[in-house]
Amino acid sequence: MSALNKVNESIWTGRTDDTEDRVSFRYHQVVEQLADIEQASGGCAIIGFECEEGVRRNKGRLGAAEAPNALRSGLANLPWRFPETARLSDVGNIACDGEDLESAQQQLGKAVTAILSKGVAPIILGGGHETLYGHYLGVREFIGKDATLGIVNIDAHFDLRPYDEQPSSGTMFRQILEQDPKARYFVAGIQRYGNTQELFDRADLLGVTYVHEDEMIPGHLDDLMAALDDFIGQHDSVMLTLCTDVLNAAFAPGVSAPSPFGLEPSTVRAIIRKVAGHERTRSFDICEVNPTLDEGGRTVKLGAYFVNEAIVSLMNK
Repeated sequence: MSALNKVNESIWTGRTDDTEDRVSFRYHQVVEQLADIEQASGGCAIIGFECEEGVRRNKGRLGAAEAPNALRSGLANLPWRFPETARLSDVGNIACDGEDLESAQQQLGKAVTAILSKGVAPIILGGGHETLYGHYLGVREFIGKDATLGIVNIDAHFDLRPYDEQPSSGTMFRQILEQDPKARYFVAGIQRYGNTQELFDRADLLGVTYVHEDEMIPGHLDDLMAALDDFIGQHDSVMLTLCTDVLNAAFAPGVSAPSPFGLEPSTVRAIIRKVAGHERTRSFDICEVNPTLDEGGRTVKLGAYFVNEAIVSLMNK
């Protein structure tokens, strides 16, 4: 785990109320910054993936590599509403060395496996959505090659592009589905005009379960939740990934690929609660937050709230 870079302690700062009572604590007062993953125990562990090489290869807007620390800062001041026994650790960041995306993904995979091996739930802060492939490598190594794995993605895009020349932030799910016969893929938030017909055809060919963005109306999500229940129930383990470009750009302008259409935050929160709260779900990642393109820190703050929802759901199972 020598690839992990410790986070500057100044990132984990925020308001401190005039009391030593833990019920008044915030994230920055309880997070444990660890020098080694082997020190992790219980609860959740945050790990950052400072990488946007996949976004660059996919010709997206750069800046997502700055998201892990920005999201930590957004999370630091939120109230910590857990019992004294609950633990949250921060094991640091993995940074992509130049254009060597593949090595960075392998390093992330090893870190995720190590975290899971300690009985801790990984919370991965991307980075471009290429983060997902490293996340997947770690979960697959931990559960073994024979276990069935369900991957739930909240995303406007399939990310099923060809990877013959090189992987990118738009290829990960095709890589997984073509290489892993025990993995299946559910994606919620697909935009009808955010994906080519070839990608829809590829999704059908690979047996992808998908729900269109315009079918996900707040207050009318019963069918979606039932479909998620059915999908999760078919797998030994589940992992959850959120690509923030699934959101309407009015709520999340600071993403690599913004859209005037997209989901409302309440819908995304409902999915996170549903999936991360299931006993078979092991981990969560958030990707494509782009602080350099954000307006007034809105996207970073929203992303931090989504991370909090995942932590709450994973902790309270």
